Amino acid sequence: MNEIIKKNGTTYGLVLGLISIAITTIIYAVNLELFTKWWVGILSIVISIGIGIFIVSKTKREMNGQITFKECFSVYFVAAAIGSALSMLYNYILFNFIDPQAKETIKEITMKYTAEILEKLGTPADAIKEAMANIAETDNYSIGNILTGLAISLLFSAIFGLILAAFFKTKSSEGL
Repeated sequence: MNEIIKKNGTTYGLVLGLISIAITTIIYAVNLELFTKWWVGILSIVISIGIGIFIVSKTKREMNGQITFKECFSVYFVAAAIGSALSMLYNYILFNFIDPQAKETIKEITMKYTAEILEKLGTPADAIKEAMANIAETDNYSIGNILTGLAISLLFSAIFGLILAAFFKTKSSEGL
């Protein structure tokens, strides 16, 4: 693997991870209800996409404008994988060792929010009760669920990385 790819992938993976950790810490410190707000998730995705575009374009510039599909994908995916792993590790430590009560509070907030939404949608009481039971039984911050979240994150990162690589790769001059 090219040294520029390794350096940028690793460096910006750490940056992505630290930004995610900072966002989680700010939300944790300000208001746990923010963990259940859809716009916070959208904002995090937009930040990640913006940083991904920056990483690939910066790497292409450092490689004198010549970058292959594989190199584009690799630099983005390495950064996304490192960032996601750091974020998930932090979440696991925060909600299982530092403040396990916070995950219970988030679960309660989620249950309240979900029940309100289901009621507004006219969902039958039995279905609401079943949904509440499912949420109550689920530990979103267990090692299994954290690893599942990491796998899903990596899958979406791979898909986005492929799209990004197709867009940023150096166009072939053959056939012109």
